[in-house]
Amino acid sequence: MPESPPRARDKRKNDQDSPLREDIRLLGRLLGDTIREHAGPSMFDLVEQIRRAAVRYRRDHDIDSLTGFESTIGALDASEATNVVRAFSYFHHLANIAEDLHLRRTRAIALRAAGADAAHQAGAESVDAALARLRAAGVTPRKIITRLERFRVEPVLTAHPTEVQRKSILERHRAIAALLARAAGDASVHRLALEDDLRREILILWKTSELRPAKPTVADEIDNGIGFFRSTFLTVIPRIYAALEDALGREVEVAPFLRVGSWIGGDRDGNPHVTHDVTKQAMARQAVVVLEHYLAQVHAVGGELSLSSRYVEASPELLELAGRSPDRAPSRAEEPFRRALTGVYARLAATASDLAVDAGKALEPRSAVAPADPYRSAVELLGDLDIVDQALGAANLEPCAGAGC
Repeated sequence: MPESPPRARDKRKNDQDSPLREDIRLLGRLLGDTIREHAGPSMFDLVEQIRRAAVRYRRDHDIDSLTGFESTIGALDASEATNVVRAFSYFHHLANIAEDLHLRRTRAIALRAAGADAAHQAGAESVDAALARLRAAGVTPRKIITRLERFRVEPVLTAHPTEVQRKSILERHRAIAALLARAAGDASVHRLALEDDLRREILILWKTSELRPAKPTVADEIDNGIGFFRSTFLTVIPRIYAALEDALGREVEVAPFLRVGSWIGGDRDGNPHVTHDVTKQAMARQAVVVLEHYLAQVHAVGGELSLSSRYVEASPELLELAGRSPDRAPSRAEEPFRRALTGVYARLAATASDLAVDAGKALEPRSAVAPADPYRSAVELLGDLDIVDQALGAANLEPCAGAGC
């Protein structure tokens, strides 16, 4: 195929990049509105003056613009300089968010345009693609399972007290990115409502200090590290195991080869603040976060499994588990799955509360229907969940096993 003329390629690129330019203009306008309203019109005018001088110099190599730019910057007092730096810093943050979204958007468009071959290539690093290559090479599922039993993949989190970006700032970045992504993927999103939501996030960003007022403590580092569990590991790792087990056969149980380690709160390499008690607290906090995740998942599954014993034959094991539940509400008398999971939730909540005391952290899960004994081990919890899973399979309700998880 002959190569397109340069002018045609440039036009296609301009057309392709127009959504990016629109997003950057929108975010820049909302940031400008925020600066004008909350830092004053004079500060907005000053930022615009500096921006225009910088653009002219970059575009035209205008020495007068450079001289004026340097003169304006040099005359700023400390307060003005801080606001100018914040204005340009936040604009670049917002532009980076728009660019990240645009890269994902253009890649999706390219894949759709290229068809199945490109989609196949994009999935070349997926679990299914990897297993397909192994099968093509004559590697049996049994051999894969056996090898996974010997594997240990362990990403390790480590503390970075010099990290500049605060968690609060990163959360605002994620919220803005999510709003833009939702608008890009849903034509029904109302533009004014989107702008209102973005304006709110940018206002919070502008009013939030970029720098911590004090050096992070070990407790701060522990909390920051735990944020990665909440945002990534607790949801992604189960999906990896589920994908492997679905591909190798539902009756397969893949060994726990993928684990997450952490030095945070346990690294004694010259940090006098990391003591035995701090390490114990770090472990308890991580355990509480995991149990909070389990509590949310059990609550979600229990809310969905409203299956009635009038229409589903429950296994004896499930009925026994439901019978041990502290849930005695007449409205759920015919819902053994929900009652069983209500009992699991109550025991998990008691377990998490005990650990929260060790972690020095208040735990506020949804209230259990009644007090229950905490689980003594992970094996006990797994056993109860297996009863629910096996009861769904025995009743030919496997699709319901994925509810909420």
